[in-house]
Amino acid sequence: MSLAAATRSETTKQFSTAMWWILALVLAVYVAFTAAALGYVFAAAASGSLPGDAPSMPEEGLAGLLYSTATSVGYVFPLLIGTMMVTSEFRHKTLTPTFLATPKRGRVLWAKLLVGVLLGVLYGVIGTAASVGASAGFLAGFGLETELASVDMWAQFGRMLLAYVLWVLIGIGVGAVVRNQVGAIVGVLVFTQFLEPVGRAAASLVEGLSEVTQYLPGAASDALVGASVLTMGMPGGGAALEWWAGGLVLLGYAVVLLLLGHLVSWRRDVS
Repeated sequence: MSLAAATRSETTKQFSTAMWWILALVLAVYVAFTAAALGYVFAAAASGSLPGDAPSMPEEGLAGLLYSTATSVGYVFPLLIGTMMVTSEFRHKTLTPTFLATPKRGRVLWAKLLVGVLLGVLYGVIGTAASVGASAGFLAGFGLETELASVDMWAQFGRMLLAYVLWVLIGIGVGAVVRNQVGAIVGVLVFTQFLEPVGRAAASLVEGLSEVTQYLPGAASDALVGASVLTMGMPGGGAALEWWAGGLVLLGYAVVLLLLGHLVSWRRDVS
């Protein structure tokens, strides 16, 4: 089977199940709710509309900060869909007929990567639309600039889409390395929702630790995007990579995991 045929087969396989749109729906709701809540509070603070002696915050960069909610809190969804693209094959034993139809296993992995790029762009559009739609209204309502006409803002949107694509590819790599679906999903959630956030929070308190934690995947993703609601509360913001360096680090994670998966797991016998 050619790469084009394998890609068509993989596309049918991924979009014929409900998992992709269920995760996309949860992504949209989760990001929209978070962006709306932060949009109201931050926009009110920036316009001086909060009651009492509540602290104000600068308007500069506020729009980009709110829009980055799509990646800073939503990146786990493209990571999960990428992981399940592979682990579901092992769990439901559909990889055996796939390899029989396409004996060149590397071609199957390439097909998954191409479909993963498509899913990354799709999830990126959904997540970005959810964060922008939920927070831009509050910015405009409080008389603040939405920056939607800014070239720099659209460049940030492009980097957000790139981050989503890279997270899907990382997920495919994780799925290829950790073939057990439950183990892979639990590992992804523990790392993204507990281990890395704790490590990055500790880095804001321990001198010099941020020089290490800036190379963690979530930190690299935030650096690629150029804004993150997760770093705004850290003293001094901590060390951060340039956007292009963050992208290379994130790409590096994807390449290493994919190579490991191909060499260690993808070539093993399946039943």
